[in-house]
Amino acid sequence: MHDTDRHDMTCAELLIHLLRDTYQADTVFGIPGVHTVELYRGLHDSGLRHITPRHEQGAGFMADGYARATGKPGVCFIITGPGMTNIATAMGQALADSVPMLVISSVNRRDTLGRGQGRLHELPSQQQLLAGISRFSHTLLDPEGLPEALARAFAVFESRRPGPVHIEIPIDLFAAPVTSPARWQRLRPTPPAPDAAAIEEAAAWLRTAERPLVLLGGGCVDAPDAARRLVEGLDAPAVTTINAKGLLGRDHPLDLGANASLPAVRRLAYEADVILAVGTELGETDYDVVFDGGFVLSGRLIRIDIDPEQLARNQHAAMAICADAGLALEALARHFPERLARRGAERTHAALDALGLTKDPAFADYVPLFATLAEVLPEAILVGDSCATTYAANHLVAQPAPRRFFNASTGYGTLGYGLPAAMGAQLARPDLPVVALVGDGGIMFTLPELACAVEERLPLVILLWHNQGYEEIRRFMDDAGVERLGVDIRAPDFQTLAAGFGCAATRVNDCDGLIRALTHRPTDGPMLIEIDAAAWADAIGHD
Repeated sequence: MHDTDRHDMTCAELLIHLLRDTYQADTVFGIPGVHTVELYRGLHDSGLRHITPRHEQGAGFMADGYARATGKPGVCFIITGPGMTNIATAMGQALADSVPMLVISSVNRRDTLGRGQGRLHELPSQQQLLAGISRFSHTLLDPEGLPEALARAFAVFESRRPGPVHIEIPIDLFAAPVTSPARWQRLRPTPPAPDAAAIEEAAAWLRTAERPLVLLGGGCVDAPDAARRLVEGLDAPAVTTINAKGLLGRDHPLDLGANASLPAVRRLAYEADVILAVGTELGETDYDVVFDGGFVLSGRLIRIDIDPEQLARNQHAAMAICADAGLALEALARHFPERLARRGAERTHAALDALGLTKDPAFADYVPLFATLAEVLPEAILVGDSCATTYAANHLVAQPAPRRFFNASTGYGTLGYGLPAAMGAQLARPDLPVVALVGDGGIMFTLPELACAVEERLPLVILLWHNQGYEEIRRFMDDAGVERLGVDIRAPDFQTLAAGFGCAATRVNDCDGLIRALTHRPTDGPMLIEIDAAAWADAIGHD
């Protein structure tokens, strides 16, 4: 271990020291390359755990899952050029969902930057390429500036709307000495607190409302107690978005779930006279996933967000408060120490009963699937790809706590997210079971990461819903009257593939088989459970 008062530390060594000792990072996701060899000097004995994915996109998705499961930034070490273009998709997903991710990359030597000399891995400008998918992208030109660059990154993670941050280090700087590596104390910026007068006015609006509604987004996940006290004090129905699932606890009587796109909840929203929206962008993948513009708020909207620009997007706010969601929820909750009797639970129950999700034929195949998962693995983190089971889970699944359910169906909506993100969650939370919800189409985007899951002995459940191609796109083509093309694709034999990776695998076609597979899953490695969608539907239909 280096003492930061010594004068023989390199830039790369200082980076490792700051990540580990100043910012308490414990895991790094990355694939070494010839440009990052010096970055890896001393990493082996640093105490940081290094996870090697099989593709840089996998590194980004793993870091994303790690961050969502813990709230801590996921850290990636990425090579110049193709490493950066490979991780760009994962950064786009993290940006869309406000997930903290620190991407440290190499870049060509300082004296060659921007000169187009055909250097190995050269891009005209990595910084320009990544500026649009990061909160900021910074090129380090002086090793003495590294502590400041990291401090800026963590200030973003801790005091404003988070997302990916990119810091690139020219390859000639990794081994450069840091002449005065003074002790760098961690900056602890205070997140913005709400204006007291604005909270007072918002509380007055909510107190006199006749039909209030609360919309809680992913920005609230670290304040479940305050959110619960406020919703209960208001006695108001609450929509908890996909990224806020579990915020109020499992099956809370005031929780409408992530069902804002469905008719009964839309009616509640339209009829609400005062709406409180906290930590939610009010985007279409949470409120208008049917894409018809039918989510309409006619009442007065109170909007609270840490990002001032977000306050002006998607819906017009009658009152806009720029503040950290947790601080604002806590401040508002103090105004409602006693429950207001407004029949909120009755309104919530009526809306859910009208939705009839468990009786909806569209969800018939998935209700017993998720009931079985909840029975056998009630504490599991569920991580979804963009696939049929995930879309159903968004409506059907209830979780006991936040950070136990997330997927790629919101915002950016990439394919291939489920498996590596679930691996990141399992690495971050070895105390909890983790289930990846994937389809036979999407898993092919990142299937090689199964090798990493086996290598790391992750006791991950990979629930593969096999519906012979891209079912969601098939449906959209059919609905649009477009002849199917490119959606009925051939799938490999997943059982054979899993065996080749050294991964336990089985096929199940009914609930009893799923219970047996989940109960007897290995504890020292992943298990792939393949469900043929047609066979499952037949079995469920015969129950």
